[in-house]
This record gives sequence, structure tokens and C-alpha cells, in this order.
Amino acid sequence: MTYSGAVKVGGPADVHELTALMISKVAVGPMENNAYLLRCRATGEQLLIDAANDAATLLTLIGDDGIASVVTTHRHGDHWQALAEVVAATGARTYAGRYDAEGIPVPTDVLVEDGDTVRVGEIALTALHLVGHTPGSIALVYDDPHGHPHVFTGDCLFPGGPGRTTEPADFTSLMDGLEAKIFGPLPDETWIYPGHGNDTTLGAERPQLAAWRARGW
Repeated sequence: MTYSGAVKVGGPADVHELTALMISKVAVGPMENNAYLLRCRATGEQLLIDAANDAATLLTLIGDDGIASVVTTHRHGDHWQALAEVVAATGARTYAGRYDAEGIPVPTDVLVEDGDTVRVGEIALTALHLVGHTPGSIALVYDDPHGHPHVFTGDCLFPGGPGRTTEPADFTSLMDGLEAKIFGPLPDETWIYPGHGNDTTLGAERPQLAAWRARGW
């Protein structure tokens, strides 16, 4: 089946099958958070992005193979409600941005810096530090050698705009980071997997950059 990225709480996962990586997306919890299970097709190793809520759903998605690691994109509570339970059940290694880890109540095993590599099996993900939505949000980039890039943006980029900020300086910082690290180097075909809601592509969002700057949110 063709992947759309449209999922609903209580509904089935949508699976994006790439040549070397399988990406399973589910929506969980009252804020309809997205969680993403990444599986290296060569090794079977799995990584979860955002144990946001509903540990039972996430553990069913993970299945008997377990996960090697779980990455929390940022410190906001709706993104880690199931983290403690998932880690207890799987023994997964925890990753989070260095500047957000202190706001996550489950100890972080690996503090992630800008440009660090996070691996799942033979797959390499590049971490990007984006300041504005929170001090230490991270996005993860999979530069697919068999196709176009795929970016897991947490709450830093959505269809229609950047993530929520509360101060003008934070908005400017987030926009600067998005333009320098994501829109600048990556092509229009790049697939965006956000922390809530539907997916998008950089090509769909790029024409709106000036309008986002002008409106200030």
C-alpha cells in the first residue's frame, strides 16, 4: 500500500517502506502525538522516535524484536509520557538533545550534539540541534542513498509553519536554524515527519518561508 502518513489515535500504523529502512508511524495520546518506529532492513535492529504516550500501543508496534534505542526529540511532556514504561520493558538506550535532557524525567544515556550520528543497524541518522521551540530540540535526518532525504522534525517544523515559540528571539532562532540546516542543504523531495499531524515535503513548504518570517510565527 502507498504510504500517506495520515494516522489517527487508535488506528493502524502507516508504514513507509524504503530500500534499507522501514518507518512505521502511529498517533498516540490526547495530543495526537506521532511516534515513529525505524527498522533497519539489513539487521532488524529497531529505534523508536518519541515514546509519547500509550505504552501498550508502542510496545505492540515494537513487537518481540524489541528496540535498541529510543530518541526523544525534545523536553515537552507530551513527547515522553510512555518513555519510562517503554524503556523498562525493552531495556532501550535513551537519546536526547544535550540541552533538553534535563527536562526529561527519564535518564538520558546519550546526550546528542548537533551533527552527531545516531545509528539503527546499518542506518545512520544525523542529528540537527534546532533552538527555539525548546533549547535543545533535535531533528534526525536520514539521507537515503537509494532516494531522497527523510527528516524527523519533532515539533520544529510542521505543514504550514515552524513549531510554536513564545518569544520573537526564539522564533527568529528557530527559523534561522530551519533555513540553515534543513531548507538550505536539503532538496524539495525531502520528506518531513513531524511530531503531530500529517507529513509534508520541503518542496511544499519552501514557498512559504518569507510569509512565515513576515507573520512571526
